[in-house]
Amino acid sequence: MFSMVKLIDFFATWCGPCRAMLPIVEETVSELQGKIEFEKVDVDSNSPRAQEFGVMSIPTFVLLKDGKEVDRKMGMISKEQFAGWIKLHI
Repeated sequence: MFSMVKLIDFFATWCGPCRAMLPIVEETVSELQGKIEFEKVDVDSNSPRAQEFGVMSIPTFVLLKDGKEVDRKMGMISKEQFAGWIKLHI
């Protein structure tokens, strides 16, 4: 049985590191289309969702499998590391 992995990107529009990660996130999600689900959460406009996951700093990336958190990363990361991290869970 195939279980879909979901990536949640917690960010804010004013966050420099979040803006720097944007092309990396978008490119990686595009490359993995059909293999992962993707959700972007603006912590300013959707603070309950951020609180649900205990997000204390941004950017924070949470990976879910079967609806349960399996891993998370915070801060800036290279494209190679980011894509490799996600692929470990697919």
